[in-house]
This record gives sequence, structure tokens and C-alpha cells, in this order.
Amino acid sequence: MKKIELMAPAGNFESLQAAIDNGADSVYFGVDQLNMRARASMNFCMEDFQEIANRCHPKGIRTYLTLNTIIYDHDLSVVKTLLQKAKEANISAIIASDQAVIATARQLGLEVHISTQLNVTNIETVKFYSLFADTMVLSRELSLRQVKKITEQIAKENITGPSGRLVEIEIFGHGALCMAVSGKCYLSLHSHNSSANRGACKQNCRKKYTVIDQETGFEIELDNEYMMSPKDLCTIDFLDQVADAGIQVLKLEGRGRAPEYVATVTKCYREALDSLQNNTYSKEKVQGWLEQLNTVYNRGFWSGYYLGQKLGEWSDQSGSHAIQKKVYVGKGKHYFPKTGIAEFSLEAYSVKKGDKILITGPTTGVQELWIEDMMVNDQKKEEATKGDSLTLKIPFRIRLSDKLYKIVEN
Repeated sequence: MKKIELMAPAGNFESLQAAIDNGADSVYFGVDQLNMRARASMNFCMEDFQEIANRCHPKGIRTYLTLNTIIYDHDLSVVKTLLQKAKEANISAIIASDQAVIATARQLGLEVHISTQLNVTNIETVKFYSLFADTMVLSRELSLRQVKKITEQIAKENITGPSGRLVEIEIFGHGALCMAVSGKCYLSLHSHNSSANRGACKQNCRKKYTVIDQETGFEIELDNEYMMSPKDLCTIDFLDQVADAGIQVLKLEGRGRAPEYVATVTKCYREALDSLQNNTYSKEKVQGWLEQLNTVYNRGFWSGYYLGQKLGEWSDQSGSHAIQKKVYVGKGKHYFPKTGIAEFSLEAYSVKKGDKILITGPTTGVQELWIEDMMVNDQKKEEATKGDSLTLKIPFRIRLSDKLYKIVEN
């Protein structure tokens, strides 16, 4: 089996580092307002491009700038500036849907990937976009059978992109799904004048609704089902079939999710793809990965449209189904490199010996560990509370910007 590129999301530097540390082959990120997660995540600014490249490229990790919103005339100068900065920082490629972005990127010699927003669903569309792009993200509504037919035709007809390489096919492998076709939704625009297609979705679909018969006034409350809120896509339990479809890139959704989500999901899919490579993929391993995926944010899991099964599996509750959550405890205060001791200032909640904790930071990324021994205000104790100074021996450096959380069961 040819190696499949694992692409992870990055909404900020914590998530970026989490993706790097957990085995991503590439990362994708947005800038300010011109991406589909403009409201959902912190995002980066163009001054961050060089730092992103500096962290990723020495490790062989590709970097993709997402510029896939609707673009208006007043956006064009910003687009050109962003693309020029991306070129200067040696960003690997641009994920785009607007022809102005595609054309400008090509003029600058930047590699282009076609966003799922353009709904590529057939081989003739692939041929057309191969004039501009080396990689295409297929529509999320395709089955694996349809995906495989497209990848086979690319090889059979030797369809190449501007680089001269065969066009690569990318599909989504895990994360949130939208009830609209490949995310092209207008609910938020109509109800709040806040366009999802400009990265400002209000997520109306995730709420509970009552249906009213306009003729009789009869009301029905939709019980136990958020009928516009799909469960999250998860392919880890049929990843062998995904690989058999001939794709080159597997994309993990989640630029608006927390860094521990990026860490856990990337780690699970890295292990799963590696197990396919070395023929150790098994039901037992899948069960373990599913248990790990359940510890971070999710709306329940289903296979999307890939297996051609029943369409539309809806979430039965608002928010996350995760079996764990993090609770903020405090922040980093000092690190003593000779002894490997980290000091934290506790600002909320309490922790005790035996607790599972999470430390996150822009450079630290995401680190999980169990408290085995602890010092509280320079004395050996079993518990620390708000206002205390906590010191722990840990195998990595912490910074003042790092945050300390306790992991608790939901």
C-alpha cells in the first residue's frame, strides 16, 4: 500500500505543535477572516507564516494555507498580500475555491489544492481543475466506490497537474459534518446575516427545533434527535477500505477544536495508517482507537456517505459526547532544567496525587501525564488547591504561556 499523507488541522500554535508531535505529514491553517473557520478558531496572521514553516519544514511536514471562502472585490488586495507572504515563507500550497485566489496563486508559482467547496464529484471536473491544481479534495457526499472510480481514471488517463505529477485525491477522514452539501450552508446567513461561506457560521443546525403545521397550528417537538446536526465523520474502523479507494491524502477536520482534540485524533489516525502499512491493522486496535477518540470532542460517530449506507445519522444531544473534559487549574510559572522540575501557579480548582493532567502551550503543544508525586508550597503533599504553588517533575520544558488542566470524566 502506498503511504497516505495524514493532514491535520491547526487553529493556533498549540494545535500546530500538537499536530507536529503526533505524526502529521501536513498541516492546514487559516488566516484572519478569509477561511471557513474564521469565527470558530483563533487563526493565524500572515506574520506567523514563517514561524509555521520553520516548525514544519525541517521535519518534512507540508504546510497548507486555507483561502477557501467567497471572495469579494474588496478582498482582492488582501488575498494578493496573503499569497505573496505565503510565497515568501515557502508555504507548501494554497487550498482554494475562488478563481481569483487560484489564478493569483498560480501566477506566483504557488501549488494549488482545490477545496471541497467546489464539489468535485466526477472525472471530467478533475480534468478541468488539473489545469490549475495538483490536489483535489473530493465532495464529502461521494461513496468510496465513486472515489475509487475517480482515482482509477486518473491513473488510467494519466491526468497530471501543473507540477507534472499525477493529480492527487484528498478526502475527509474524521471530524464535523455539515447538513449542507460539502458545507455550503445558508441558514446562518438568512437568520443572523452571518455567512457560513465567509467563515462566520452561527451553527443554527446544532440546535433543537419544533415543527409547526402552518395550516392547523399543530406542533411537534423533535425528540431525541437534532435533525440538522449530523454525527461526526469517523473512518478509522474502515480505514482499510478508504486506503483501497486509492486516495493520496486523508484530511482530519478540526481547526476550531481544542489542541488536545488535534493531538488525540492525529495520534490515532497516525497509528492506524502505520498499522495498514505494516499489516497489523485489526479490530482490537480499532476498538482502542475508538475509545481514545471518544475522550475528546465529538457529536457521536458515523461513516458519512462513504459506505453507501443509511444517509443522515443525527446527533441526539447538543454539544459533545466526549467521555472526558478538561478543567482549568493554573498556569506555568517556572521550569528548572537541571532537575526537570516545573512550577505552576494554581488559579482555580484543585489537583491531587493520581490525577491525570493536561499541559498545553504554543511551543509545548499538548502533553498528558499522571501526577505521581507533588510538592505544594515546598512541602510534599497529596493535594493542591487554588492559590497554591505546585511543583512536579516532568520530562519536558514548560513556559509562562503554558496552561495546566485536570482531566475529569464527563
